[in-house]
Parts: sequence; structure tokens; C-alpha cells
Amino acid sequence: MELTPDLLIRAYRAGIFPMAPDRDSAEIDWYRPEMRGVIPLEAFHLPRRLERVVLAGRLRVSSDEAFEDVMDGCAEAGPGRETTWISGSIRGAYKALQTQGHAHSVEVWDGDSLVGGLYGVSLGGAFFGESMFSRQANTSKIALVHLVAGLRQAGFMLLDTQWATAHLAQFGAVEIDALSYDRLLRRAVALNVGWRGDVALQALAQEIRSMRETPVEGS
Repeated sequence: MELTPDLLIRAYRAGIFPMAPDRDSAEIDWYRPEMRGVIPLEAFHLPRRLERVVLAGRLRVSSDEAFEDVMDGCAEAGPGRETTWISGSIRGAYKALQTQGHAHSVEVWDGDSLVGGLYGVSLGGAFFGESMFSRQANTSKIALVHLVAGLRQAGFMLLDTQWATAHLAQFGAVEIDALSYDRLLRRAVALNVGWRGDVALQALAQEIRSMRETPVEGS
């Protein structure tokens, strides 16, 4: 089965997402976790130290300037991650989705060098985070903060992280059961909101400050 933009959109609307077994595989596996990871946008937790890094503005943050380069960064092997699930067919399908306006990236730059970022899929008021990467300390976190700020300002309802990892838990990520996720998903994709291309520090500083030290359950 060819991985097309139409197939991807139908899958995301049904709560399903694809991954390849490894970077060199031509096969595609489909996932629909019983417990789904989400970051509640209204309860995003921004640690004070990271807030200072973000608001310092030393690194430039952009959106959709280098979508394919971000995917390549996410597909890079690294210590403890000798292979990744972003295959050639995955890359091609999401690039096609990006040309249709449904896939987006957030980039973090040090001068002319891309040092971190993330990408995902946007449908209505739902954003499905796919992957992120860092080439300098905190750069994927900086991208995430700007993503959340933009989603909150635009009126998004759902930030899907697929699984709730220990890394994402520090930002308030939680797990919800499949039934609760399906209800939230239906409401989110029905919203008439759109991706905000402006994730510049100047536009989002106030929203970033409003995230300050949102309590995380159990912390």
C-alpha cells in the first residue's frame, strides 16, 4: 500500500499513525496505542531555567523554513539511537503532506546552522507531534516551547505525542485511554483553526511567560 497524503490524513483522523521498522525498510507499521500520550496545552509546564533560555533569544526560531532538513535531523542516528523509523517512504509522504499544508516544522538556528527542531501534522485544532532532534543543548525543548505557544494562541485543543515518555513528562505530558483520546480527537479536528506560521520570539513572549511553572501532578 502506497503511503499517500490522503491515506495519512485518514489515518490521523482515526487516531492511527505510521512508523517504519527502521530507516532502510520499505515496510510501514501502523500504531494505535491503547494509552495515548498527550500534552494538555492549557497545562504545559515550562521550567524556569528553560524559560530563561527561550526568552534570551540567542537562537532564532522559525516555522516551515526547512521541513526536509528537520526530518533529516530527526532521522539521524546517535548515541543510544543507532537506527530510526523515518524511512525514505515516510520522508516522501510527509514532504507531500507538507506541500498540502498539513505537515509543519519548527526550526532552531544558531546563525545559519540548523541546531534543533521538530515536525508534525496539523488537522483542525489537533497537532500530532512526530519527532524532534537537538544538535545543541535544549534546542528541541526550545522548539517545543514555541510550538506549544503557537498552538495555544491559535486555539488548538490537542497536542498528541503518541506516547508519554519520561522526557515529555517534565512538560506535563500524560497518558489517556483510547476512548478519551477518540473523544478529544473528534472535537479537536472539527475546530476551524489554523497553523500559525509566526513562532518568532517577539510574537510569543507573552504566551511563553504565561506558561511559567505550571504545576505538574506529583511534582
